This record gives sequence, C-alpha cells and structure tokens, in this order.
Amino acid sequence: MGMMAKMRSLAPWFIVTVGGLFVIFMVLSDSKIGSSMGRRTNDIGIVNGEKITYQEFANLMDRYREFQKQQNGQEIPDSQLDQFRDQVWETLISQKLMEQKIKEFDLKVSDKEIENALLGPNPPQSVTQYFVDSTGSFNREAYDAAIRNPENKTAVLQLEDQVRQQLLQEKLSSLVNASAFVTEEEIKRKFYDDNIKMNADYVLVTTQLSSDSTLNPTESEITNYYNSHKEDYKKEETRKVKYVLFGTNPSSGDTVAIKNNLEAILKKVKADTSGFKTYIEIYSEKPYAKETMQITQIPSAAQSLIVKAKAGSFVGPVLTSEGYILYKVDEVVKAKETIVKASHILIKDKDEANKIYKELKAGADFATVAKEKSQDPGSGKKGGELGWFGKGQMVPEFEKAAFKGKIGKIQRPVKSQFGWHIIKVEDKTRNEFVVESIVNKIVASPSTIDRVNEKASDFQYLAEENGFEKSAKELEYNVIETPELLKTATSIPGLGANRSLLLYTFDSDVDDIGPVFKFQSGYVVAMVSQINEAGYKSLDEVKESITLLVKREKKSDKELGIAKEIRTKIGDNGDFNIAKEVFPKAKVSSVTNFSTSGIIPTLGREYAFSQKAFEMPLNKISEPFKGNRGSYIIKVTSKTPFDSTAFSLRKTSIRTILLNQKKSSLYSQWLSDIKAEADIVDNRYQFFR
Repeated sequence: MGMMAKMRSLAPWFIVTVGGLFVIFMVLSDSKIGSSMGRRTNDIGIVNGEKITYQEFANLMDRYREFQKQQNGQEIPDSQLDQFRDQVWETLISQKLMEQKIKEFDLKVSDKEIENALLGPNPPQSVTQYFVDSTGSFNREAYDAAIRNPENKTAVLQLEDQVRQQLLQEKLSSLVNASAFVTEEEIKRKFYDDNIKMNADYVLVTTQLSSDSTLNPTESEITNYYNSHKEDYKKEETRKVKYVLFGTNPSSGDTVAIKNNLEAILKKVKADTSGFKTYIEIYSEKPYAKETMQITQIPSAAQSLIVKAKAGSFVGPVLTSEGYILYKVDEVVKAKETIVKASHILIKDKDEANKIYKELKAGADFATVAKEKSQDPGSGKKGGELGWFGKGQMVPEFEKAAFKGKIGKIQRPVKSQFGWHIIKVEDKTRNEFVVESIVNKIVASPSTIDRVNEKASDFQYLAEENGFEKSAKELEYNVIETPELLKTATSIPGLGANRSLLLYTFDSDVDDIGPVFKFQSGYVVAMVSQINEAGYKSLDEVKESITLLVKREKKSDKELGIAKEIRTKIGDNGDFNIAKEVFPKAKVSSVTNFSTSGIIPTLGREYAFSQKAFEMPLNKISEPFKGNRGSYIIKVTSKTPFDSTAFSLRKTSIRTILLNQKKSSLYSQWLSDIKAEADIVDNRYQFFR
C-alpha cells in the first residue's frame, strides 16, 4: 500500500476537474457525494425495490447543470429543462441498474488494480490530459510530481473511488460482451460485400396496384389476414386529458414597466459621462455591438425617428418585434446608394387607375383612397405604405418611377406586370447610421406569472369541488382535449414537453384532476378524460391498411405468375427480350458493378436480387423470384472471383471490426433489456410540475 499512499497527493483543482468529467462521461459515477449534503425521506422513484430520494436526484441534476455551464458558459434554458431532467433521470436509472448487476455478479476491484490503473505505464486519459506539454505529449514527470505532493490525501481518495467505479463498469461490460462472437460466415459475408462485384441482365415484372380490380380482397381474406397477423396490431395503453391553459403572456403593465425602465435609464445615460456602452452591457438583453446600418435594416417602428436623428442623439424607447429598444445614433454617414420610402395604390384597370389619379390630384387623401381601392391587400390596409427600400427590391418600372420621383408628389399611373401603380414618394435618404442599442424583450413579470399561477390554482380548487367542465363553463375557460397519449411520449400536442403531466396521467383514474403543471406557454390544469387499455386494434380500425396489404400480396403473386410464364417462354438459353411478348410492360435491362450489400444501381434496395446474383453461376438464367419492386428473372454475366489469399490476409481485421460492432450493440441492447424488465416507479410528477 506504499504506492497507494503516494497517490493521495494530487492537487485538489485537478481532482475536482477530473471528478466533473467522470460524473458526465461515466454512467457509474460516485453516488456518495450527495450523502454529505443530507437526504430527504421522500422518494422520487424506486428501481427494483431500491429507493431513489429526491435529494439524490436533485444533487445529480445540480452537478450536470454545473458541468453544462462550465462547458458553454450558459445555464440550461427553461424551455429545455424538462428534456434535460429526463436525460438525467435515464442516466440515474442506468446507474442504479448497473450497480445492482455489479452486486449480483459479485464484481470486485482491488486496490492493486486501482494502483496499476493510475501508476502504471498508461494512466487513464481522463487524468493525463491535464499533464500535456507544449508539444501535446504526456508529461510524465509533471504527473509523477503531482502524485508525490503530500497535501491532498482526501482528494486522491475521491479519485480512487471514481477509478474503482470505472473499472467495475469495464468488468461489467466485459462480462456482458463475453457472449459476443463472430462466425466464419459473417466474416466471409463482410469480405464479399467489400470485394465481390457483379454485372447482371434482368427482367422485371411489375403491375399497377390501383387500376386492377381483380386484386380487391374479399371480406374473408381480410379477416384471415387479421387473424394470422394479430400480433402486428398490438396497441399500448393510451390516455387522453382535457385541460385549461392559463397563458403567461406579458400584461399591459409589464409592457409599460419595461418602457418606463428604459426611460429611466435614458435619464441616467444623459446625466452620466461613463458612456452608453456601460449601460448596454448592464441592461441590454443582446450583446454590445456598434453597427453601421441602412435605414432598411432598422425595425420599421424606429425608422421614421432615426432617419431624422442627428449624431449623438438618442431615439426611443421604441416598441419593435424584438421588444423595446433604446438607440444612440453615434454617427450619420453618407452611403453610395439612395434609399426611398414610398406608398402606392395598385389598380388592375388602366382607366380606373387614371380616374383615381385625378381624384388624388384634386385633393383626395392618399391613405384613405389606398385603403378603400388599392388591389394590393398587403399595403392597401396600411394606407398604401411600402416602407423603405433600395435598388433591386422592386420591379424595374416601379423602381425607376420611385427613384426619379419628387418627395410628396403623386405620380401618374405606372404599368408593371402586376397592374397600374399610383406612386407617392414619402422620403429619400443617402444616410447610414452608426448605432448602439439597449434591447429589452417584453416578457411577463414575476408578479404577472404569480397572478396567472394563482388563477390556475383557483380553478384547480373549484374544478375539484364542482367538476372540471362545469367550472370551466361557468368561468368561460376554453377546454381542450388531447389526442391519445402514450406513456412513452416526450411531449403533449398543443402544449409541449412535460413528462410530469404524462406520468400523472398514467398514474390516475378517469375524472382525476391533477395539480397545476408548468409549461413553457403557461400553467395547465388537466383532468384524465379517457383510458384505453392495452390490447389489440379492432379489425375495423385496421381494415383499410389490411386491404392494402392483401392487395399488395395478390399483386406480388400475380407478378410472380407472369414471370413464370416468361421464364418458360425464354427457356434456359433464350433472349430476355422475349419477355415483352408475354408481358409488354416488362422491363428488360442490365446493372453493373453491384455488390452483395443489396444496393442495386437504378433499382435501389433489392437484397433478394443481390443474394440471388451471388448464388447464381455465370450465364445461367434464374428461376423467377420476388423483390421489392416486383418479380425478377436474372442472369449474372460477370462476377469477381473469390480471392482466398486476400481473404486470409484480411480475415483477422474483419473479425475485430465485426466483434467490436457486436460488443457495442450487445451492451446497449443488454442495458435496454434490463431497463424494460426492471420494476421502475417514477414519481417525478409529484416533485416537478
């Protein structure tokens, strides 16, 4: 144990970093860390009788969230929290199941094995990556020096425990994968796929499904198919819920508060000499930027203000689609191109356009006439306004008239492919604007969210007392019913992701009213409205799909029958073109350079074709066989000979590749199987809503 004592001296910063990586990348992480923080007695779940406390799950969530923050510098958004919680839960379940299997198989790791792992010639890469020199090489001297530091015994004990868990996982993986093996036939098949190339002639017989009434199945055929394939029509238990959504939209007060806040900031800015950038970095929800912008790049609500602004002036706060924006115009610079602001009235008939033009010249209000008579519905309802635009954004005839027109003057009708335009140029500019901005999105305030939550809670109470639908009707709330939901669903149509509501739904009875659940769009009060037990879909439910399947089977049989007639007509040495005498729509063609993988040029996935070609001797005509596209007759005209020497040289490497693939899939499948067989109780909905 002398060497073990030396190991207990790694620097604490190093252990903390490595520990964080082990937590994320090892399914078997150290579950003892949370014990020092205390445990709650209430259980969030049970795995094969082993309880999972709320505190244990919360601790793991905190560690994963912290790691996520360290990785990208950002907290997990609320919109992704439910999905993130599901991922942590699945990881914890896997951890518990594997810990149980390690105990069941009585797997152990000795101190000597840990010593060898950390002090041997190849320490874990998760440790050595922190001892890399400027050339990218592992600095063994620095690593050994860290090990010999006598200050951090406790930290090294944590590292030993993490390495122990890693080695236990490796032993469990080796035990599970011990049953993986690769047959000689599988090795040959892989070699064939990579090295054997073939050419073949073929006849393809395919018929139309929709136009052939003889393929229509009888009721008896449909019933027989259903009875013989009943296992294909198993259905899981599904449930429906009715719900009322209380949306957490910003109130008018929230909007006013954000505007007032920006106005207060503006007063501070004007009285402060520290600079606008400082305020942007403190108050803006978008990163600082100083941008040179054309007027067309500025939100439309701010355009009329900024186009008249002088250098050094402030504009806003202005309400835009992004929220309220407070601008500072740092500079006004001249650009090469002119930008135009115009309105128009679009009329399809020339005479009508001339008549309206005369009315406008006589004093009629342009915006009023545009709303009443313009045949451009987009701009018409806005009084003809098109906003600012540069060259290349309008049809040529319109652009030419707009850029030549005088500001405020109504022009004679101009014809384009859309009709006749009566144009009024509102403004022009060659200025560009160097701006900085504070952007505040309009979101619901905490007080607004609390009020909505209270409203939902009040309804939940009334619904339990007086009935869900009765209470909703009295309060004039909109009740929505979901489609059938599966327990394994990841989201609820119309609402989004919330596993807690799904778990509650499948743990309750019809008419049970749940607690208030939080969604991205607001708060939800839901009632279980329908339970559909697991079983089999009825014949009526699947009759349409069965009818199509039986028709396809009949079609396939008919094609094979035609192909047999063709094969008889061709004989063993005949010309494939004879096929058209029997069936004029038969396809006679050839394919080259295809392998045994099943992908055939121009035909797609046709495993039966490639397998038959591989089995056939050269220049012999096959018997008809069914494929995905129809029925085939083939003749292989060339085939790469099997190279026994090349096979012998590659055999070992092929075996290794296939074995590693099998081990990877075998372990994943094993873990999936023990999860499916495990007795898992998920009570998260009682804690997260």
